[in-house]
Amino acid sequence: MSTLSDLLAEHTKLSGGEVDHLQMVVAEWQLLSDLSFADLLMWVPVGEGPSLDEYLCVAQARATTAPTAHPEDVVGTRVGVDEHPQLRRAIIEGRVCREEDPSWYLGVPVRRETIPVTYDDRVIAVLSRETDLAVPRVPSSLEIAYLGIAADLCQMIADGSFPTTEPSPDVHTSPRVGDGLIRLDPTGAVVFASPNAQSAYHRMGHPAELVGVRLAPLTRGLIADPFDATEIAQRILAALDGQPSMRAEAESGRGAAVLFRALPLRPGGKAAGALVLVRDVTEVRRRDRALMSKDATIREIHHRVKNNLQTVAALLRLQSRRTASAEARTALGESVRRVAAIAAVHEALSTSVDERVDLNSLVDKVIPVVGDVAVAENHVRVRRTGQFGVVAAEVATPLVMVLTELVQNAVEHAYPPGASGEVIVSAERSARWLDVSVTDDGRGLPRGFSLERSNGLGLQIVRTLVDSELRGSLSLRRRERGGTEAQLRVPLSHRR
Repeated sequence: MSTLSDLLAEHTKLSGGEVDHLQMVVAEWQLLSDLSFADLLMWVPVGEGPSLDEYLCVAQARATTAPTAHPEDVVGTRVGVDEHPQLRRAIIEGRVCREEDPSWYLGVPVRRETIPVTYDDRVIAVLSRETDLAVPRVPSSLEIAYLGIAADLCQMIADGSFPTTEPSPDVHTSPRVGDGLIRLDPTGAVVFASPNAQSAYHRMGHPAELVGVRLAPLTRGLIADPFDATEIAQRILAALDGQPSMRAEAESGRGAAVLFRALPLRPGGKAAGALVLVRDVTEVRRRDRALMSKDATIREIHHRVKNNLQTVAALLRLQSRRTASAEARTALGESVRRVAAIAAVHEALSTSVDERVDLNSLVDKVIPVVGDVAVAENHVRVRRTGQFGVVAAEVATPLVMVLTELVQNAVEHAYPPGASGEVIVSAERSARWLDVSVTDDGRGLPRGFSLERSNGLGLQIVRTLVDSELRGSLSLRRRERGGTEAQLRVPLSHRR
């Protein structure tokens, strides 16, 4: 399905500013839909010349507070003026228009109301507010308050005063209608507070009813931090003065965390108070802090494991220097390299926030060192091509171990003493597989070589890790133009 911007670009000649305004309307209209207990459809006139005979639906919203009047997707649908005459009427008259008789849609009575979307004193689109009348509703104080605020916001859309560009918010979430709603009169006193809004203020430390209380000074007295208290109060007062405010979060003296948003209500340019949305996010923030603490603990564990492994590697290195046997020194040197490779993975995990590792940077750090220290008398260069991408921690450790062993094996056994060459580690990644090859231009595999019957410790480690940890496959073959190629395939999904 095409996006709003795609449909506007294809079917209209709206300017960039007009398109941005419609994008802002769509970003805000879930609030209006929930307050209206109705679906919202956005229509733009299409056709040649100034004709207003045909309209295209470019966006759709469904209320979370009521059953939908349009269970199917209406975006992309065209209607003529005969089917929906209020669309043309809203554009020509520039005002909110309502049908006197309900329309029938798929056997359901639907009340339609059209709201012109005005930008820079010109109607650029029409919102159709469509309510399912088959569901009986008992007028309550909450419903009356919701519909009254929705009427004010609809008039502000027709006036071109809503929505407006707001500064970037300090938080990336916003309270919803069902989280808690408060309506203020022009003096800043509460005339309606939903039960959830009342509960949020109870948790902040205000035990009495909110109706009749001036909200800004009350809120200032409940918030623990004096700077946050002043900022929230100023944002509420700014909304009363007609200025939109950013979303903000504050914590009360009792430890309750509440998210605020204040919107001015000025239908027809006349001050009608403000809408304040509140959401109690205390439990959400408690879980966030618990997760942050857990993540920090896990990263600290990885950091300590890395330090311990480096200590083990240093001890092995000291033991190697004190050993007279060349064979023992070689074995200890290989152990140092293996421990260092595991330590490098834990070092990467100590800075990760989601137990995932960027293999590109890790391989670039570990693999060249293997080539440098493997055989000092040879001049073998090791380089990487392709992208490994980001993998989970349980894949990173065995995969880095396998790669270091394969590179070590190629550098040590593919070239005679004093020779030079190049070992290439290539990666190709798809949604399902990570395919890695380690190729060299050396003398190739000996005749009769079998990976399964090889007794070398390095290849035994590789086979064990590929089978049991990576659940992948490995093959070694002689290249046609000389040298050896190791091919490794690791599944990236459906891991057990």
